[in-house]
Parts: sequence; C-alpha cells; structure tokens
Amino acid sequence: MAERTVDHESATPVYLQIAAFVIEDIENGKLPVGRRIPSEAEMKQQFGVARDTARNTVAHLREKGYVHTVPQRGTFVLDRTAETDGT
Repeated sequence: MAERTVDHESATPVYLQIAAFVIEDIENGKLPVGRRIPSEAEMKQQFGVARDTARNTVAHLREKGYVHTVPQRGTFVLDRTAETDGT
C-alpha cells in the first residue's frame, strides 16, 4: 500500500480508515485477487496503531467479504466478481 496516514481526531474509527485504504487498493487492482494484504504487524508499523486496531481492520474486511484468512499464512484478497455479477 502507498504511504498513507490516519486521522486519529476523525469521527471515523481508525480501523475503518485503514480498511478503506485496503478496499481502495483491492478495487483499483493494486491488491489483486489472491494477493496477501498487509499483516497486522505491518499495519501496526505503517499506521502507528495498536494490535487491536489492526485486528479490527482485518475482521471488518473479512465481514465485508473482501478477504479471507488462512491460519499461519496470512489474509488474502477474495474474488468478489461472483457476488457482484449476480451468479
């Protein structure tokens, strides 16, 4: 992901700000289907957030159907075309 910062003063929770960055990268092809997204540790370092914030980001992305997590491997971008083309 490109260099980005979060606004800790914003009304939007930080985990949703980070999730929006990841979703943007997925939707514009920077994170294609099957690619691993940044780990919780990488998010912590890049955005200067707590582990729980990074964990909440990943959980939100999973709940929204953007990613799936493989234990001890990482979290990967899902193919959402089946959901959006009506099949």
